[in-house]
Amino acid sequence: MKKVLIVTDVHPILITQLEEFGLEVQYSPKITKPEAMAILGDFHGIVVRTQFPIDRELLSMAGKLEWIGRAGAGLDNIDLEYAEERGIACFNAPEGNRDAVAEHALGMILALANKITKADKEVREGTWDREGNRGFEISAKQIGIIGLGNTGKTLAKKLEGFDCPIWGYDKYVSGYGKGKIKEASLEELFREADILSLHIPLTPETKSLINKSFIEKFKKPIYIINTSRGEIIHTDHLIWGLKEGKILGAGLDVLENEKFPKTSSLPWFQELITINSVILSPHVAGWTVESYYKISTVLSEKIRNFYIAEGIKI
Repeated sequence: MKKVLIVTDVHPILITQLEEFGLEVQYSPKITKPEAMAILGDFHGIVVRTQFPIDRELLSMAGKLEWIGRAGAGLDNIDLEYAEERGIACFNAPEGNRDAVAEHALGMILALANKITKADKEVREGTWDREGNRGFEISAKQIGIIGLGNTGKTLAKKLEGFDCPIWGYDKYVSGYGKGKIKEASLEELFREADILSLHIPLTPETKSLINKSFIEKFKKPIYIINTSRGEIIHTDHLIWGLKEGKILGAGLDVLENEKFPKTSSLPWFQELITINSVILSPHVAGWTVESYYKISTVLSEKIRNFYIAEGIKI
């Protein structure tokens, strides 16, 4: 019987469906990396989230491993090159949280447009400033999306109802321009965008992509939304852009460093939290009640399809 190790919190439906398919599941969401390394040699599959790194050291202990399942979208915590070298399949489940992430990004856009967090804080403190909290309508703005995968396309679809121009850019995808979504070059994005939403994976190519040089290329001051990976934005350069007026506001669900409480004492974080036009959330864009369930069902289906396609007996 094939054995699966789950080292993260998942919806019980994943365990149920894998067991119904004939897999033996060990659910150990609090296991440490050294503990996992000590037993991984007995397992054929492992399910992880971002916080659990699947590196060369760990994979070298996994002689029977056939696949790695990521309960979420990003695969940046997995040494994909070494996994491929070892013939280990890798699955993720971006279909499971694309609606959640897109809605969170949209919520941040609306909150920035209407200065909701600033107004809420002021009213609670006894300040009733209507003019200082005058917002703008999304339909009056041009929205740029970098990354037209599952979440990028889903955000674009949700934005169509706001009747605003949508400019999409993806270096590796084409043919997505239809309806209100325009397939754009980076140059067009720099020229047209008022609001920029990021939906790209963290890779050596995208690390610190949003830096001073990138920000300076925009013809208009912009708002930035990041629900992908914090390291895509160079935070010190983001703060520079906010101070210079090149960035009017930012919605950040992810940060360059998320090791709290240590992160809260870092200079860039202390500066970031003083800026009223910045909205922060704790990496929860894809963390809804519904996505918790959907991620597990998507992952379960991909694992079962892997065995069916390969003709591997359980």
